[in-house]
Amino acid sequence: MKGIRRLANELDISIGTVSRALNGKPDVNEQTRQRVLDAAAAMGYVPNQAGRALRKGSTGVVGFMMQTGSQITGEGDVFFMSVFDGVQTVFARHQLDLVALLCSSEEDPDAYLQRVVARGFADAIIISATKRYDHRIEYLAVRNIPFIALGRSLTDAGQPWLDLDFEGMAEVGVDRLVAKGHRRIGVFAPYDDTNLGFVFLESYRNSLNRHGIPFDADMIFRAHPNERGGYEIAERIAAMQDGKRPTGFVLTNEVMSVGLYRGLYDSGLRPGKDFAVIGRDSPHAHYLSPKLTCFALSLRDLGIALAESLLATMPAFAPQYPIGVVRKVLPMTLIQGDSDCAV
Repeated sequence: MKGIRRLANELDISIGTVSRALNGKPDVNEQTRQRVLDAAAAMGYVPNQAGRALRKGSTGVVGFMMQTGSQITGEGDVFFMSVFDGVQTVFARHQLDLVALLCSSEEDPDAYLQRVVARGFADAIIISATKRYDHRIEYLAVRNIPFIALGRSLTDAGQPWLDLDFEGMAEVGVDRLVAKGHRRIGVFAPYDDTNLGFVFLESYRNSLNRHGIPFDADMIFRAHPNERGGYEIAERIAAMQDGKRPTGFVLTNEVMSVGLYRGLYDSGLRPGKDFAVIGRDSPHAHYLSPKLTCFALSLRDLGIALAESLLATMPAFAPQYPIGVVRKVLPMTLIQGDSDCAV
């Protein structure tokens, strides 16, 4: 006697109940589900995923699409690794598996996604790095593929999304630096049409206006979102004439602070002494001196929220996550350091 039939016999419950418990169906009470899962683990039972997929018309796989390449991830992407941990924590409750869909920086994201969908190996998709106008959203919506976006977009198909509070970063960052006497405040913006750049810059301009500070396009520094990009920004700042260069800076990317610090030091500008910096928290930033003033949030909790918000849109799991279509901006906490000195 093998597999699911043996489990049912050992537990003296029906094969149907065992099957529904293993598949995370909501009509099985939690005590019975746990009995089944414990017995399956003790027996070393592993469901035949290929057979289950054929019977259910599903794969048990959710794909997380992200772009790769040194210009994007730099020396390593700690952001997504932490988010993945939170996502898989939720998926494990339902025997779902997270698969990273790695789109090369040299490939068109739209074409990549279309190829992935055509192969049909994922039940749902999480997309990231959303563009100002993002064709992936329309493509997935038309095909009725469950998905959630990590990031907002002007392309609106009624999809769920979660995003970080980039407006708040600009507002709080500018307010804090102005309070310390700064009037020339530089900011980072990406080269491409990633929507977070537009959101951040609009709030940045509004914040300057509130303080009566004229907008200066020379205070926007476009670069690749990696350590090298941060270093190049520092080099450009150092090359500017006194009275023209920014005296403080707000970074939205979590790894660029490392490169910016190094570039400032190499140029003879000391962070926290000659130049004020506000950035994003990351494991890399914990080793910076002086301590970085930064915006932080739990990336693992972000991953949990992403997964639960996605499952809320999928009929098989929605009864367990009755939260509807989630569209939410997640606030960040300012951690005070010593890098944002007064003028």
